[in-house]
Amino acid sequence: MRLFVSEGAPGSLPVLAAAGRAQGRAELLISTVGPEECVVPFLTRPKVPVLQLDSGNYLFSTSAICRYFFLLSGWEQDDLTNQWLEWEATELQPALSAALYYLVVQGKKGEDVLGPVRRALMHIDHSLSRRSCPFLAGETESLADIVLWGALYPLLQDPSYLPEELGALHSWFQTLSSQEPCQRAAETVLKQQGVLALRPYLQKQPQPGSLEGRLISNEPEEEELATLSEEEIAVAVAAWEKGLESLPPLRPQQNPVLPVAGERNVLITSALPYVNNVPHLGNIIGCVLSADVFARYSRLRQWNTLYLCGTDEYGTATETKAMEEGLTPQEICDKYHVIHADIYRWFNISFDFFGRTTTPQQTKITQDIFQRLLARGFVLQDTVEQLRCEHCARFLADRFVEGVCPFCGYEEARGDQCDKCGKLINAIELKKPQCKVCRSCPVVKSSQHLFLDLPKLGARVEEWLEKTLPGSDWTPNARFIIRSWLRDGLKPRCITRDLKWGTPVPLEGFEDKVFYVWFDATIGYLSITANYTDQWEKWWKNPEQVNLYQFMAKDNVPFHGIVFPSSALGAEDNYTLVSHLIATEYLNYEDGKFSKSRGVGVFGDMAQDTGIPADIWRFYLLYIRPEGQDSAFSWTDMLFKNNSELLNNLGNFINRAGMFVSKFFGGFVPEMVLTSDDQRLLTHVTLELQHYHQLLEKVRIRDALRSILTISRHGNQYIQVNEPWKRIKGGEADRQRAGTVTGLAVNIAALLSVMLQPYMPTVSATIQAQLQLPPPARSILPTNFLCTLPAGHQIGTVSPLFQKLENDQIESLKQRFSGGQLEESLALKAKASPKTAAGPQQIQALTEEVTKQGNIVRELKAQKADKNQIAAEVAKLLDLKKQLAQAEGKPLETPKGKKKK
Repeated sequence: MRLFVSEGAPGSLPVLAAAGRAQGRAELLISTVGPEECVVPFLTRPKVPVLQLDSGNYLFSTSAICRYFFLLSGWEQDDLTNQWLEWEATELQPALSAALYYLVVQGKKGEDVLGPVRRALMHIDHSLSRRSCPFLAGETESLADIVLWGALYPLLQDPSYLPEELGALHSWFQTLSSQEPCQRAAETVLKQQGVLALRPYLQKQPQPGSLEGRLISNEPEEEELATLSEEEIAVAVAAWEKGLESLPPLRPQQNPVLPVAGERNVLITSALPYVNNVPHLGNIIGCVLSADVFARYSRLRQWNTLYLCGTDEYGTATETKAMEEGLTPQEICDKYHVIHADIYRWFNISFDFFGRTTTPQQTKITQDIFQRLLARGFVLQDTVEQLRCEHCARFLADRFVEGVCPFCGYEEARGDQCDKCGKLINAIELKKPQCKVCRSCPVVKSSQHLFLDLPKLGARVEEWLEKTLPGSDWTPNARFIIRSWLRDGLKPRCITRDLKWGTPVPLEGFEDKVFYVWFDATIGYLSITANYTDQWEKWWKNPEQVNLYQFMAKDNVPFHGIVFPSSALGAEDNYTLVSHLIATEYLNYEDGKFSKSRGVGVFGDMAQDTGIPADIWRFYLLYIRPEGQDSAFSWTDMLFKNNSELLNNLGNFINRAGMFVSKFFGGFVPEMVLTSDDQRLLTHVTLELQHYHQLLEKVRIRDALRSILTISRHGNQYIQVNEPWKRIKGGEADRQRAGTVTGLAVNIAALLSVMLQPYMPTVSATIQAQLQLPPPARSILPTNFLCTLPAGHQIGTVSPLFQKLENDQIESLKQRFSGGQLEESLALKAKASPKTAAGPQQIQALTEEVTKQGNIVRELKAQKADKNQIAAEVAKLLDLKKQLAQAEGKPLETPKGKKKK
């Protein structure tokens, strides 16, 4: 067979992806031809792509070629796929052709491009969401997925044309785009030019006609309500009428929480934060906050749930921080553990236990796993060349070396991994390495170390993944990262370090070493559980009864998805392994990255000083959660989301519903006589609630939040259309109608208070207190919309839930966190510094230190030492002089420097 494709021809994308999928099933020659070349002898005009079969026949329809390749690979045809292909040809292609023409040929942008295709994108997203399947025709990739992906890729590869609210479409598109056949197809056709590669092709196409006649209303409630079946309405009304009596009994609370046979036992962990720094907003959303939403949701579902986290306290980072602050490593850990715990407490993170890794249990469990691996032949010994900083007199941990990435040239790559290309690095491979402490150039020296034999464990890991991944909720980026590791081949991984602060290695000849933090940090989950309960093995050696969900940023995936599972499988002790690995992309700050040293971005200890409540922070971080791609915190956007989604939408609806009960009905929920329109609204709310459940069960946290806002929008529209404030002044029928609308609205508000609990727990509790929601309804979220506030129920005092964020307030905060808070902090410290002189002994000691450091600087300059080394020592000298001036009670001098010409 011979496949003819052309660069810049859109139809070549899906056929190349389909051909890659069928690779090895038949001999195939792929030829790239010019756009004007006629390859089909009986056609008068050029046509690509074309597949020439061995029989001499030709296929020149994109769908037909793709279908042929899928049939070669054993795929079976189905009706749903055929329906999608028909829709792609008749609905998607006309809209997409117009959008691409406007973008590439006419140079239009924004809504001019997105407008023609928006309805089609919403249709795909809605179909994926309603079916709750990762692919268009079910649980596995089909012909329809490849054909639609190939059609959409030129446009959607630019994230600005993939609306952020279409979460299911985001996930589907990223999953397919990350597959190797699709990546190769995109590289071949677009040649790194993006959509502009299609310009020659599109310029030959006729200008698209008006699509106005094809477009219909995109109002979701109208479309949804119009397609409800009588059966759906009857089921929803029956559930509504049963009310509170249909709620299951509350689970009895356990202490400690332990797995229960026959129940759904959910164990949740969030990546252990390094103890030596303060977490920023990206750290918080990537780990603890995302996991907290799922833990709260799990408890609302009455699942037996245990949520654990703690500080990761061993390693060079801690030693170095201790040295900087003049404390012991243990004192640093004690100090920052409290800081972390206080931050998470303010953010209302509902840990069942927040522990730490510097415990006897950590040593015991880590050493036991190591001994079992050693006894089974999964530990190797080898000599390692390491970077050693002679100036600091220590071997440098990977994260304390920076240099140029040998793969992509990124200039700030760490000694273990490049943040830009994601590849793992051995520190000695870095170009132009520098010690991050003193900025001097380290030298290479040898040391004996222990390695985990990952290649020997690879078959076990792959077998486990083959059983685990199908049907699991691993995020697409986690699957892609793990596949990349396995594709590139596992390599032995060093598990020891030349440090003092860590878990001791229990092996002769290695007494002066500790375990590498990435070998024992993930074991921290087990030891933290052991500090919570001595029955920890019921959670961690019980894979048959426990569902383990682990939350992290994408850079932690290899250690949770490969390294720890390898250790646990090699130990052969029936450990519980991760069932669902949930990884986020990165959250950036405005146009750049968070930086504590530069004072850029909001860190956890600063958020509470802004005057903005914790629940508002939670809401916005979850609204922009980087699920399918990196996202960015924006002060302007935060203001907009608070004022539009919370104040004008959610808060407005809940406040109006409660106020109508108080003002028009004396604080008692009125009688409700549901009309057919009310029943349809009730059914729509039920379906949106069920959609919320489907999303959160799949851990699509950001998308589920939009279901809450959708329901409140329906509620606002319902009130606006029915105008109970006018009807209450009318006749008996109008007053009854006002009562029904008010009663149904306040019940929707009650439902929203429970749906909101995982996201905004304080606001949720406030709404429930205002509505006097009965206790059982506060702790259980059913799958149907129930009448939890029946006629005659008395509510409490209603008051506004949210405050408007003002432009000047946000501009001030934006300025403060763009580097301003660093200057502010230094000014406050200077202001707070006592001006009175210190004792003569302290002054004498500091004077000697200044003299000593001055001599060091002079010697380095005389030797013409490295500029970075000199600069580091000068900085120490200036700091000592500053301390001496403060001790003597003198005003601080502004450092003198060369004037700029």
